[in-house]
Amino acid sequence: MLQRKFDKIVKGYFPKAMDAKDTSIHYLGKMQIEHKLDISRILMATSVCSDDINVPSTTFFNVLFGPFIMGGLGGLPFAGQTGMTAFAHHIPDDGSAFIFYGPHIGITLEGDLGKMYRPRQEQTGNSCGALMLALSRLGDSSYTPVINDDDYQQMKLEESLLPYREQILDGENKEKAITEATYEIIDEKIHSYIKACKNEFHVDKITLLGGIIINTDYGLDDYFDAKNFEVIDLKNL
Repeated sequence: MLQRKFDKIVKGYFPKAMDAKDTSIHYLGKMQIEHKLDISRILMATSVCSDDINVPSTTFFNVLFGPFIMGGLGGLPFAGQTGMTAFAHHIPDDGSAFIFYGPHIGITLEGDLGKMYRPRQEQTGNSCGALMLALSRLGDSSYTPVINDDDYQQMKLEESLLPYREQILDGENKEKAITEATYEIIDEKIHSYIKACKNEFHVDKITLLGGIIINTDYGLDDYFDAKNFEVIDLKNL
């Protein structure tokens, strides 16, 4: 019953979102049946937020090797080109690569975006915490992040979002707008790193699945709003 209520609320904001487990089954099937990929020889990489709440979001983790972790705060692939190269070198012989990426956002049964009830906490907390912090800071027109070693990832995340500041603050729902802007940043970086490191891959194909993870209540399935699914033929890149 509760899952059905969440389903209605989630799809009010993300009409094409699917239950996370159904997402895994759907795209694993596409990889295996449509693209003839051997699931037993796929290494998975993730570029999702380091938030602990994202670990059980899909069953990809239970089926594929890995994950090789590229993402940091907000889901940005902070491992960079060196991380992409290392991932390329770890893929099984005669196998292929799968990269699952994107930011996350919480939602409550009351329909509040950017919030969620975390395990054994009675009050709601931010999700994504890094993005909601960035949102609160970007609302100050005089604010500019200062890059420093002690808070490098948060500052780089906010710096990356600066070009989207007006788009975010003018959005009908700012929490959703900053999450969607972050997806665009991650998507661009993943494609850029693959292109830069393509000669490091000793496989023919890389599968990408990018979108937004939608966190619900503890014990219930999360959702995933898929924005990009593609199988890249490295020979033609």
